[in-house]
Amino acid sequence: MSIKKNGSAVWQGGLKDGKGTVSTQSGVLSDVSYSFAKRFEGEGGSNPEELIGAAHASCYSMALSMILGEAGHTPERIATQATVSLEQDEGGFSITAIHLETRASVPGADDAAFQDAANKAKAGCPVSKLFNAEITLDAKLEG
Repeated sequence: MSIKKNGSAVWQGGLKDGKGTVSTQSGVLSDVSYSFAKRFEGEGGSNPEELIGAAHASCYSMALSMILGEAGHTPERIATQATVSLEQDEGGFSITAIHLETRASVPGADDAAFQDAANKAKAGCPVSKLFNAEITLDAKLEG
C-alpha cells in the first residue's frame, strides 16, 4: 500500500524581505503566509517548525491510539504537543530535537502498560522515523 499526500510552498523575494505561502492538498491550509520574521523574529503567523510539530503530534497520537487499542485499551483522549528545536550551527540552522509531551485518558490502562505503548508509538510513528533529531517524550496517564 502506498499513500501519497502533498504540501506546497511558494516563496517570493530575498530571505529577509521576502514572503511565502504554504498550502496542503486537502485545502486545510491554503496560501497561509510565512516569512523570515515569522520564523526567526517572533512575528505572528506560521512557520515550518510549527507545521512539523503539528504533523509529528498528530501522527504520534494516532500511533499511540493504535498501540493502546491492540493491547485492548481504547483511549478516551490523547493530547500531544511536539516542541521542535531549531538551532543555529556552523552549517546554518538544524532541527536538533523534538520533545513530545502527551497526556492521555485511557480507562483500564495501568501506567507501566501506558509507558510501554507511549515509547513504542514514539519509535514507530512514521513521522518519528523521518527525523534525524533526538526525539524525547514525557507521557502521563490521567485519571
